[in-house]
Amino acid sequence: MKKILATIAIAFSICTGAAGADYPFHNIALSDDERVDNVISLLTLEEKIALLSTDLGVPRLGIPQCNQVEGLHGLSLSSPGNKRGDTIPTTIFPQAYGLGETWDRDLICRIAAQVADETRYYAQKPGSRWRALVLRAPNADLARDPRWGRTEESFGEDPYLVAELTVAKIRGLQGDNPRYWKTAALMKHFLANSNEFGRDSTSSNFDSRLFREYYSYPFYKGITRGGSRAFMAAYNGWNGTAMAIHPCLDSIARREWGNDGIICTDGGALGLLVDAHKTFPTRSQGAAAIVKATTGQFLDRYKDEVEEALATGILTEKDIERAIRGNIMVALKLGLLDGDESPNPYKYIGTDTTAVAPFMTPYASALAREATAKSVVLLKNEPAPNGRKLLPIDPSTLKKIAVIGPYADKIVQDWYGSTPTYEVTILDGLRRALKDSDVEITFAVDNRMGQAVNAARDADLAIVCVGNHPYGTRPDWFFCPVPSDGREAVDRRSLMLPDEDLVREIAAVNPNTVLTLVSSFPYAINWSNEHLPAIIHVTHCSQEQGNGVADVLLGKVNPAGRTTQTWVRDILDLPEIMDYDITHGRTYMYATQAPLYPFGYGLSYTTFDYSNLKTTVKDGLLRVSFDITNTGDSDGDEVPQLYLTLSDENGPAKLKAFDRVAIAKGATANVVFELPLAEIGSWNEHTKNFALPEGSRIKLSVGASSADTRLSKDMKI
Repeated sequence: MKKILATIAIAFSICTGAAGADYPFHNIALSDDERVDNVISLLTLEEKIALLSTDLGVPRLGIPQCNQVEGLHGLSLSSPGNKRGDTIPTTIFPQAYGLGETWDRDLICRIAAQVADETRYYAQKPGSRWRALVLRAPNADLARDPRWGRTEESFGEDPYLVAELTVAKIRGLQGDNPRYWKTAALMKHFLANSNEFGRDSTSSNFDSRLFREYYSYPFYKGITRGGSRAFMAAYNGWNGTAMAIHPCLDSIARREWGNDGIICTDGGALGLLVDAHKTFPTRSQGAAAIVKATTGQFLDRYKDEVEEALATGILTEKDIERAIRGNIMVALKLGLLDGDESPNPYKYIGTDTTAVAPFMTPYASALAREATAKSVVLLKNEPAPNGRKLLPIDPSTLKKIAVIGPYADKIVQDWYGSTPTYEVTILDGLRRALKDSDVEITFAVDNRMGQAVNAARDADLAIVCVGNHPYGTRPDWFFCPVPSDGREAVDRRSLMLPDEDLVREIAAVNPNTVLTLVSSFPYAINWSNEHLPAIIHVTHCSQEQGNGVADVLLGKVNPAGRTTQTWVRDILDLPEIMDYDITHGRTYMYATQAPLYPFGYGLSYTTFDYSNLKTTVKDGLLRVSFDITNTGDSDGDEVPQLYLTLSDENGPAKLKAFDRVAIAKGATANVVFELPLAEIGSWNEHTKNFALPEGSRIKLSVGASSADTRLSKDMKI
């Protein structure tokens, strides 16, 4: 027992920076501002400059090292983007794009809480060299264009959906303690960062209304509702001004929304101000502008430039104090400013060397499996030529299944993935699920020497697993040789599925073919949609990909994933990628061509009937209720979506509410949405709010997708 207590004490000393000295900022009875003021008053100029980095530590004052780490769909300590070559296990979930397809706030929150536990574990584990509690997540950017190389990192194209899932993830990462955060959620990338080619020098141009209603909305909600106090400024500019120095960082994000925490640059942004944006002739001038914009952390070489700016008088010590104040506030919320008697409930995570690591628990595996199954989108499920639907698979009717394709027996991590403790491929998952049946499973990775075709010809059912490589097959910067692939720094130049010819060859010999599209983003799979009886979509990375997909294919889980982006039929249906005015034909709100799959779309193995729409307006709330009855033969989840059209403006229908509801077969669920009138209108530049004016006429539409309205009502507020 003495040894255990000693280990805990040593670990706590390492992770809290207890150094024997007692400072006023240790006193938790003081206000947060008083404690931060005290830290600043004790700092030397050298220490203030040092705090302009991503490290929150001040060794002389016993404030421990605390840095940043990626966490989009799991704690990323050994990703392809990590050049250290480490192999450090964590729980890996589906890509953020796939998590968005769950449309499940509670699930996103639980996943984020697991990621936060693992982050604390590594930060506080005795002997660990990882000292990071600021997670670069969630990505609150909007996937306005499927050609964007980082589509995989976004929850989707709709501001309300992305805002809701962003808030859920922040709450999971930061925890529910009123004083302390488990980890700090640092949102990326403010603002309008959805082109990779030229991102270091281009400007995203649009008006203030789109700023409020679209591009900034998830960040706004992430701060004001989620409680995040940190975000990363994007590489690009907005209307000609680079985001690292944009006045809106201070005037809107800090003063209006209340982000009194971290604002950091993206990697190398200081140099890009000079070399790419060409805003300043020298780095010292750029450094001064960044600090004066209240951007308090550089992901760049900066100390010499800041010192030069101070020496020449273009930057003052007070400017630095103002910029780093938020960094110290985040350190306070993480418990790093407390003394030895800290009541921080998260301070012992990882200190017990006898405990099971959080990523090794059955709970972590079950959560990854649940997330995978819930992320699966059933895009098509029509009767095959034999007259029966292929999904869910009935093993009693089959003797042989051919599993085919490059992603049937391979899981690939994306740029911000990591190393899971284990991986279950789709082939593994099906074999495990069918091990007690009489079904034989064969496998072919591709059709060299006719292997895939021969396997499919001899099978009762073919499952073809194709898609993209998440980082281009080689972790070199800008290396992405397949035009329809994309990743950070590389936009997609095609929406065509490279392996659709393989799919055609398989379907030609076996009409009972299921396409399992394993991809980070949408494809224009027009041939497959027209000719195949069944198609599902799942994203990369999950360590439980195989079990989750098998659960859906075999009907153990009824699919209820929904698209979070408009799947266009043709790349020509998209405006130019650098046109950031979405009203010119982008997203489900303004698209001019019929999509392949609309926003919010996804099928089920059962059917649902909507009825009994009722609305009331009282106490500043628009209350909408309706019933959903499961009229099919199996239990399942439904994802009802409410879209609102402001009739006075002749604008598009926009998502304003949703839920994911489990309904047993034959049962009826009553769904209630409450919409604050203060938040559901268009942005009013004069009143500076979203309030819906009294007397407004609106149209409510409730249904299963943006294109599937089941109930509607016109009304006057």
